[in-house]
Amino acid sequence: MTATHGPVAGRLKRPSWRDPRLLIGLLLIAISVIAVTSLVRSADQTAPYYTANDVLTPGTVLKESDLLIAHVRVAEGVYAKADVEPPWGSVVTRIVGAGELVPADAVSSVADVEVRAVAVVTSTPLARGIETGSIVDVWLTAEALAGPASTQVASGLVVDQVERDEGAFAVGSTETVYVLVPVDAMSQFLGAIATDGDVSIVGQAGAS
Repeated sequence: MTATHGPVAGRLKRPSWRDPRLLIGLLLIAISVIAVTSLVRSADQTAPYYTANDVLTPGTVLKESDLLIAHVRVAEGVYAKADVEPPWGSVVTRIVGAGELVPADAVSSVADVEVRAVAVVTSTPLARGIETGSIVDVWLTAEALAGPASTQVASGLVVDQVERDEGAFAVGSTETVYVLVPVDAMSQFLGAIATDGDVSIVGQAGAS
């Protein structure tokens, strides 16, 4: 009986480092890793910027404790960067909320600030929510021939600070509100609140 033999299956060989297919595969993997790494790095490019540690009002002379540094990704030139000369001694020209990035155009020299803080002792209790950074109107109520009459002294002033005297021996509480008054309106404002009458601070609806 004659034995017949079919084709003999070839043995599997271990891939050689010289195999072009293996080299091409490794090259493709390396390219993919580099591309993903570059994409992640480009998406995470942040820079240090100043944020307000608390509410900053116009006329505030900046010191180190007023600002914090946050690493964020924002448009260039819009906000004050923290990798340049520190702004200590510069003055804030508009309201910056607590935790907000400080706009680059909200910091200027003292000569550019045209407001001054004036202390106003209120005759009526302040409404809840009036605090540093609030926008308020100032009213004066004085006696007239027809009876008490109220007149608006100023509108849209920024509150710089609120002080409340609530001592243990005080019959009530005294509230002093420091409002920021434009220099060109200072004379008229001081003359108005010096008139005999009751001064009231009224918050503007919807204004913080």
